[in-house]
Amino acid sequence: MKPLIVGDTVQIHSYKHNKALHRIWRSATVINQTEDCLVLGNYKTRVIEADGRNWMTKEPAICYFFKKQWFNVIGMIKPDGIYYYCNLSSPYLFDGEAVKYIDYDLDIRVSRDGTFKILDEDEYQKHQLKYRYPIEIKTILEKEMNTLIHMIQHRIKPFDDAFIESSFETFKQLRQTSK
Repeated sequence: MKPLIVGDTVQIHSYKHNKALHRIWRSATVINQTEDCLVLGNYKTRVIEADGRNWMTKEPAICYFFKKQWFNVIGMIKPDGIYYYCNLSSPYLFDGEAVKYIDYDLDIRVSRDGTFKILDEDEYQKHQLKYRYPIEIKTILEKEMNTLIHMIQHRIKPFDDAFIESSFETFKQLRQTSK
């Protein structure tokens, strides 16, 4: 399997616990990869839903996927500032085809001022019954939700606007050199 290299273009695939494909982002650029984290950027990329509907992302996004954390974080660069969207999910893996993770429904939306809202608790309740989430998964998600909230409240990277802006500058440079 070919390793990811800065500047590579990859797809992102999101699955549900039952291994059913949930969503595909057709294109993202590798900005950085460390032992623990993969940073991707995308802008105006096509997103395909499981039911076949598709749409284009509207603003640039810097995406952080973790090898050990059970969440990923998307910094969305909007005209009035940076917003964050967090997915409770399995750690990512790259199998040579795409960056892949399991979406566990719960999300957190973070506003510019750092206030946040937990989303999709009803979907989580429904899916944990439907897909029979094991107690181990539910325990991990609860712990990771607390970790994520702590990171948001203390502006721990990637919840640092300067870090997002720096990653976005790298993303723009990589896109220019790949043209």
